Amino acid sequence: MSPGGCTHLSMDSAVEAQPMGPDLALAIHTSSPDLAMALAPFPWSGDGPLSLSCKATGKGLANVLHQELQTLLPVSQWRRLAALAVATGPGGFTGTRLGVVLARTMARNLQIPLFGCGSFVLMARRMAQHLLQEHPEGCAIQLEQTLRKRGWIRGRYRITADGSVEERQAPQLLTTAMASGKDGPWLRHPALVEPATDVVELLRVLMERHALGDPGHWQGVLPLYPAAAVERP
Repeated sequence: MSPGGCTHLSMDSAVEAQPMGPDLALAIHTSSPDLAMALAPFPWSGDGPLSLSCKATGKGLANVLHQELQTLLPVSQWRRLAALAVATGPGGFTGTRLGVVLARTMARNLQIPLFGCGSFVLMARRMAQHLLQEHPEGCAIQLEQTLRKRGWIRGRYRITADGSVEERQAPQLLTTAMASGKDGPWLRHPALVEPATDVVELLRVLMERHALGDPGHWQGVLPLYPAAAVERP
């Protein structure tokens, strides 16, 4: 079963409604061709009720994003939101920008916290428990995303023995010439988004940062563009 108990997760569309309390938290992930959103009570324990929406968007993300959001949480219910989170990339230039702009606009207008988290960080967090089965003392991983035009994007992360993730090197654009250097201790893995899983991980990031007292200022949440638009994956 997928996160939150949602059993219908085809990339065409998936929404599962769950009973919610008065306050809600919303996570938005648009840093891949597949849109994913997760809605949960605020605060959320990590295993409580969850509504999940996933949809393959193609080139029509702008329309799909607003349609799916309206289905998941109608505008008339936006006042119930107590906090937001958004994936800040790297990812498609247009998709990442649309998700971040929407989240910033909602957070500003509703005057609620907004937490941003990189899509590579979410992947590393998702992979942590599996990797610790083979490396119980912790390990260092290198996530790689090949670009269509030239070069690739690389991010480096340390997974500690308790399962936490430390970003050692934020995603950056490397040319083919630079890519030939030694990898050192880093375990190499492809940077592949799993929308339904990663957006739930994003919701967990929101709850963790809120619990730590992070005020979640929307002004500081910006999209991450290691590559120019013409070099996007």
